[in-house]
Amino acid sequence: MDWPHLLAFNLTLLAAMASPGPALLLALRTSLVQGPRAGIATGLGLGTMAAAWTAAALLGLEAIFALVPWAYLTLKVAGALYLLWLAAALWRDARTPLSESGRSAGGQAFRTGLLVNLANPKSVLFAASVLLVIFPAGLAPHEKALIVANHLAVEWTLCSLFALALATPPARSGYLALKPVLDRVAAAVLAALGLKLLIDR
Repeated sequence: MDWPHLLAFNLTLLAAMASPGPALLLALRTSLVQGPRAGIATGLGLGTMAAAWTAAALLGLEAIFALVPWAYLTLKVAGALYLLWLAAALWRDARTPLSESGRSAGGQAFRTGLLVNLANPKSVLFAASVLLVIFPAGLAPHEKALIVANHLAVEWTLCSLFALALATPPARSGYLALKPVLDRVAAAVLAALGLKLLIDR
């Protein structure tokens, strides 16, 4: 393994992180609603779980899912139900005004980020396919550790920058002006992603 492999991996990560999904929606809304501290904590949780899925792929978890289909199905259904629960809560509270007391602690935001990325076991299949295409076979343990550490650094850096950019007063004011509409759009997207996770084989 050499630096062009890591560069290709990082470019793939950037493309994946920019695509709409529950992680991006959660990071966006948390930063706007709860401020930079909660936004960064959420991003750290999202990044930690994303890197954990990469580690799992490097350790062959996708092969275990293939051998024990019910384990994958169980994780997928639990993840879909969690996304649907988040969507229902977001829809219900769309017209509820925000207050400073609504700002959650960093620990809670971190756990939420962790759970949202845990809710998508397809991440390990995505990671496995990306790793297979980009990196050579027979990676040494220290090379696998470097890939996971690199993934973690990319996720944490970008999520933190994203949270800081969205937590500015103009961004928050713009969100507050359109809160009911934006929250219900976000809830609909999360619900659609949860249903897709339930329906897809």
